[in-house]
Amino acid sequence: MLAEDCVAIILSLTSPSDACRSTLVSSTLRSAAKSDVVWEKFSPSYYQDLVSRSITSLKFLSKKELYLLLCNPTLIDNGRKSFKVDKSSGKKSYVLSARELSITWSDNPENWSWKPSLKSRFLEVAELRMISRLEIEGKVRTHMLSPNTMCGSYLLIKITHQAYGLDLKPSETFLEMENQTISANIAYLSFKDKKKHHLESLFYGNRKQMVKSRVRSEGGGDERFARESDDGWMGIELGEFFSGDEEDDHREVKMSLREVKGYQLKGGLVIEGIEVRPK
Repeated sequence: MLAEDCVAIILSLTSPSDACRSTLVSSTLRSAAKSDVVWEKFSPSYYQDLVSRSITSLKFLSKKELYLLLCNPTLIDNGRKSFKVDKSSGKKSYVLSARELSITWSDNPENWSWKPSLKSRFLEVAELRMISRLEIEGKVRTHMLSPNTMCGSYLLIKITHQAYGLDLKPSETFLEMENQTISANIAYLSFKDKKKHHLESLFYGNRKQMVKSRVRSEGGGDERFARESDDGWMGIELGEFFSGDEEDDHREVKMSLREVKGYQLKGGLVIEGIEVRPK
């Protein structure tokens, strides 16, 4: 018995999946669920800014059409970032390309090669030729993410067949917010087989324990390994953080992977970027 505009406001307070399910109830709900009032509420509050930053023209006739467009990965900021909305929840995800990251000596062609990849969402990726010390850092501001959401940060990588020296020593991962460490862990840059694990225990056992002790003093210490995803890239979790409410939406989160002190020649690592998504 409620007016359709009132029903649309009620639906806008639910979720995208709830709104879609409501279309099966009655013609009134079906009509209200198509309203721009509903889908504008589900869309990012700064959707107009995202549309203007997209490298492709996003054409839509309704806010629901726009929402569905944003559910597909959209390249923004000259193709250096990728943005996506989760279709069922409306939560936002970002991927920072390798070009958006600070990577040790990435401008030196003797150390890194920038090349296109048909399997990447970006125009180019960074492939490590040879380096002795590796540090990777990315930054994101919480206003880009969904409020009051636990988010995970993941380094997206691949390992070439010619890779060497990547998994003999662990690396440290850190998440920092407002100059405070909020997450610290240990990560390995590739899968380890039994032979390599045995070599690591022989040559780097003491160093590994030293790293664990230092990282645990920072409030962390979990070991993280690369996991392959559906798109063929491997992700290493750098850490997790809470985005906070809208009053805290301009805090900067630094996400980094740093090699353990010492030198180990390595190569064959391909970096696509860092992904930040809801957990």
